[in-house]
Amino acid sequence: MKLERLLQSQGFGSRKECRALIRAGLVAFDGNPEDNPFAEISPENCTFSVDGEDWQYRENAYLVLHKPANHECSHQPQFHPSVFALLPAPLVGRGVQCVGRLDQDSTGLLLLSDDGQFIHYWSSGKKRVPKVYEVATAEPVTDTQIAALLAGVHLHDEPAPVAAVACGRTGERALRLTVTEGKYHQVKRMVAAAGNHVERLHRSRVGGFDLPAELAPGEWRWLDEADLVRLADFPTP
Repeated sequence: MKLERLLQSQGFGSRKECRALIRAGLVAFDGNPEDNPFAEISPENCTFSVDGEDWQYRENAYLVLHKPANHECSHQPQFHPSVFALLPAPLVGRGVQCVGRLDQDSTGLLLLSDDGQFIHYWSSGKKRVPKVYEVATAEPVTDTQIAALLAGVHLHDEPAPVAAVACGRTGERALRLTVTEGKYHQVKRMVAAAGNHVERLHRSRVGGFDLPAELAPGEWRWLDEADLVRLADFPTP
């Protein structure tokens, strides 16, 4: 693969922009600058630096972000900063998208990728992927509310009751709730229909993958092969 094409595939700009980076001496392999944009590079296990920052070639990008509150899952946010502002420019440049969304005031595990099939699979409600939420409520959680959430509650514009796959109290005003669909404001609407109100909402798990404990709000990291295996390791509801 020609070097300029490799850089373009990794989000560093158009062919022309990548060619300019290379000819300016800003691209290096093993510390050695490469100023020929047409140099043939094997992408397999390829590591390089651009303007002193190290990168590894990846055919597709798979990321996990600890979404902080007051950020929107949109490239064109209306009222709050975009989650994409938390990522390096090349990741945005290569077209990573949110895999599903979290409301602007919700926090927690957010997957991102530029792999269309991956995005479709993990964001499709038809795939019944379990998503676990930690919910802080305005009022004490009652056994009646938990029973209602497990049995199914009626939501506006939904023809059938919507039920949690799992639900349990984790504190006087806190519960852990698992759903497999991705309806608009689903958890908030379910809790409201059960007779309570969501004060804070945090997604802690998708599929078999937990939000990494070391990721602070606003931080991200690549998903490795072991992460992707864990993500897909979940029982079918």
